[in-house]
Amino acid sequence: MPPPKLRHSVRALVLDDEGGRILLCRFAFARADGTLVVWAAPGGGVERGETALAALRRELHEEVGLALEGEPPHVWHQVVVDPAHAPGYDGVVNDYFLVRTPRFDPGGALTDEQLAAENVTGLRWWRPDDIRGYRGSDVFSPRDLGRLLARLEEDGLPETPVSLGR
Repeated sequence: MPPPKLRHSVRALVLDDEGGRILLCRFAFARADGTLVVWAAPGGGVERGETALAALRRELHEEVGLALEGEPPHVWHQVVVDPAHAPGYDGVVNDYFLVRTPRFDPGGALTDEQLAAENVTGLRWWRPDDIRGYRGSDVFSPRDLGRLLARLEEDGLPETPVSLGR
């Protein structure tokens, strides 16, 4: 049996250096049973011939308007094997990088229409406590994002990227 075809993506945990808030993208996916809203870190697919860091820089510029300098630490690694997760693939690999920055008003190089074509329908700064206490119908990716952020703050940077579940 051949190995699964996985889409490699990079994501940025963009934390403001003043209040510890995280910038998340609101993704809206139309489904037969309604719209699924997922709040996730900005980022996206690594193109053929592109390094992970180059992809991260491109995605941050396009989605949120952040010019990434330096090499942020790689803190999390996630593999999700599920064909429903990424059309045309058997799943995804997400590599998460920690980016600390002064708080800014996000607005990337892509138009609202271009972002909507990628299912991005909004951007918002979230406090980790609000993520952990959220009881609405939206979901976060990874599902235990609030706990993972608290652990990252408590433990500091991991020596090697922490392997995540879904």
